[in-house]
Amino acid sequence: MTGNARSEEGPPGATATRVASYLAAPHEVHRVVLLYSGGLDTSVMLRWIQEQYDAEVVALCIDLGQPTDDFEAIRQKAVDLGAVASLVVDAREEFARDYVAPAIKANARYQGGYPLFTTLGRPLLAKIAVEAAREHDADTIAHGCTGKGNDQVRIEATVATLAPDLKLIAPVREWGMGRDEEIAYAEKHGIPVSSTTARPYSIDDNLWGRSSEGGVIEDIEQAPPDDVFELVTPPERAPDRAQEITIGFRDGLPVALDGVELGLVELIQRVAEAASRNGVGIVDHIEDRVVGLKVRDLYEVPAAEVILTAHRELEKLVCTGRENALKPQLDALWAQIVYEGLWYEPLLADIAAFSDRVNERVEGEITMRLYKGNATAVRRRSPNAIYDRSLATFDADAAFAQGASPGFIELFSLQSRMAHRIAEARRKG
Repeated sequence: MTGNARSEEGPPGATATRVASYLAAPHEVHRVVLLYSGGLDTSVMLRWIQEQYDAEVVALCIDLGQPTDDFEAIRQKAVDLGAVASLVVDAREEFARDYVAPAIKANARYQGGYPLFTTLGRPLLAKIAVEAAREHDADTIAHGCTGKGNDQVRIEATVATLAPDLKLIAPVREWGMGRDEEIAYAEKHGIPVSSTTARPYSIDDNLWGRSSEGGVIEDIEQAPPDDVFELVTPPERAPDRAQEITIGFRDGLPVALDGVELGLVELIQRVAEAASRNGVGIVDHIEDRVVGLKVRDLYEVPAAEVILTAHRELEKLVCTGRENALKPQLDALWAQIVYEGLWYEPLLADIAAFSDRVNERVEGEITMRLYKGNATAVRRRSPNAIYDRSLATFDADAAFAQGASPGFIELFSLQSRMAHRIAEARRKG
């Protein structure tokens, strides 16, 4: 089968309308690198691409620290579904070093809640897909993102930036199937998937967190169903005794847990275990997508919740008040740009340069108390702390010239007082 033909068994509604220069026309597609997770969407599309485009498919599964995935089973499943090659790439260290680490330095939370774990992974997936396409002589990259999601922006913008000669296809945008139709298609073609019409959640996870969306989650008037959460213990079932952990930082990054030096991947995993056990890291979030929709996502981010909170606490300790006023604004902008999928935006690098400079001083230890869903900093220590207990104390013999305060107050408030008098005079006519 060639061109835009479609088998009678194929999903209805497939189109080949080109609305961007990087989208593949049917005659241009011969060998496709498919970003493959082994889930419902990508399993269905592996079969669908072969039918619709008469193309060879190289399945590419990338390990970013998904805690429950059986990568050998995923690799074999792709082979069973007809992939000419099935690749599994362990990118955990690269993900932690080049994507999660800058996010920690930037205290990255989109709209105050979402720690960007899926967002951070997408430019790396796209980068590795480009590398695989070069290695396997592919002309096209395919992904499983929908036309309503952010991930299509992140992946396609990255591919178009790194490899403008490669083409892209997004079968979920083409075939016009909803989730129930996809499940029915998989059952009809003997494609094993874990989603069911009773539990049709879309799941994404990696080293830094896990998201669930779809199904009853979309009903914002309902509390999250019990079967959504798989990482974090519900806070009401967490231990009745608090647990304390101490995270050591150097150059703005966590490097030790309870006095033991660890690599970033292992440290994140251990913090996630402790936080999950204590019910820490559940985020029920309403957010604004790049494509204009307002959606609800349920996130399980145990490690991110603890580490980002600890980092910000230490950062506040070593920064001046003006730095502490400015940096959160730049952090929010960094998170916004990353969320929007513009990983190679020059402004992102400019903000990161400032963040790196600040984080040269973020050194020390923060002790976090984990208890029934809460992660609270209870002890702080840093050689760079802008803090002097002898000045901060309320003791009478403190080394602080309290008697000088009235003169300071008079000068400090001078302009405000004058402006108020003028405004009152104008009001009274």
